[in-house]
Amino acid sequence: MNKDLLELSVIDLADKLRSKAVSPVEVTDNLLAYIEQSNKQTNAYISVTAEQARKSAKQAEQDIMAGKYKGVFHGVPLALKDNIYFANEVTTMASKIHKDFVSKDDATVATKLRNAGVIFTGKLNMHEYAWGIDNNNPHFGAVHNPWNADRVPGGSSGGSGAAVASHSSYNTLGTDTAGSIRIPSAACGIVGLKPTHGRVSKFGVYPLAWTLDHVGPMSKTVADAAAMLEVIAGFDGRDPTCAKVPVGSYLNALNGNVKGLRIGIIEDYFFKNVDAGIEKVIRDRLADLEKQGAKVIPLNVPALRHSEWAELAVSLTEASTIHHQDLIKRPEDFGADIRFLFELGELFSGIDYLQAQQVRRALKQQFTATFNDVDVIIAPTLPCQVPNIGTDTVNINGKTLDFIDEGIRFTGPSNLTGLPAITVPAGISEGMPVGLQIIGPAFEEARILNVAYAVENMKPLAGHQPVLKP
Repeated sequence: MNKDLLELSVIDLADKLRSKAVSPVEVTDNLLAYIEQSNKQTNAYISVTAEQARKSAKQAEQDIMAGKYKGVFHGVPLALKDNIYFANEVTTMASKIHKDFVSKDDATVATKLRNAGVIFTGKLNMHEYAWGIDNNNPHFGAVHNPWNADRVPGGSSGGSGAAVASHSSYNTLGTDTAGSIRIPSAACGIVGLKPTHGRVSKFGVYPLAWTLDHVGPMSKTVADAAAMLEVIAGFDGRDPTCAKVPVGSYLNALNGNVKGLRIGIIEDYFFKNVDAGIEKVIRDRLADLEKQGAKVIPLNVPALRHSEWAELAVSLTEASTIHHQDLIKRPEDFGADIRFLFELGELFSGIDYLQAQQVRRALKQQFTATFNDVDVIIAPTLPCQVPNIGTDTVNINGKTLDFIDEGIRFTGPSNLTGLPAITVPAGISEGMPVGLQIIGPAFEEARILNVAYAVENMKPLAGHQPVLKP
């Protein structure tokens, strides 16, 4: 097994594949051997499609040797979260109810990745139906954080976070309804990008909450996230929420220059009740950005005080609507935590849902207005350290609090507004990675990617790495 090959970013691997220094077959065989070893420790994969991956690798090798190189992802093996459909293959949603579900179509994002030459190695574990943030799954087992196997990886895209952090997938996609890309990315020390709502098609992705769901990259580096967004972004008529907005060259936007950047800080929300170690890491990175010429500007967004309630009212109501018939006919087939949440969602009234939408409108208007004064908003991704597997509480500066409530507190607002947000590793606290979140104006993914690139260039994880490594 070639450990150095496993640790490459997609961009670096692409250079070797394009120059024929390595072949897709060599890379895929190497990764499959490592998945067999590492998955016993992380449980990141629900299924591994080794035979199909090897067949695709041979085809990619033939194409590249024939001079038909398709771009950055040609010949790159990776897996996807198991709520993203592959045509004629099982997609479980990490559930008992859908354990044998087979779609006749690929998800649009899967088709785009196939067309880019990606080799799929399987499907990744997740919190059941994507509604949860610890990935302690009763049907497929808990996913273990590569930085500390006793800790949760975050969720719901916990298998995705663990796979990329442990090098058992070169890159992947997650879904994000209240933070499910950014939470596990922060917890596992990787990059996670939630694009603007409508930037990436959700066709063929099993919904959690129709109006809050997003699909986006989870990657080792900011450049890898930018490259993947270039592949998956764009209008799709099969998704009624998809926007007809031009797609940029996100890789070309990465220069790390933040001179003159106006950074908004919302102290009374995003820096309230934050673990002291995490807060220090974020403020240190803010100071570093200021040294590079950025300016920090305090902001006030009054509607944020209602955002936690609005996020739960909308997400629970929509999710319960999707699962209503199964709740009636086969409630015992849901995991206990998920059944409780879906049943809770049925208690909200129509008035509650519409009031939550009014909060949402106000929040979006107020956030949009702030971007007249600042270029981006920066915040911690998580206010707390992730807990041990099987624990549903966290400790924040001596207070014991509910993990799911705290975990989505800083990520949920960007789902309500639909604004793009990215988390990038910012440092270490108590031996675990800390994520810094950057929020930007609608469809300005290039801007937040560049700020994330500037943070990444500070090398905040230097000297630290997951316990589980190749």
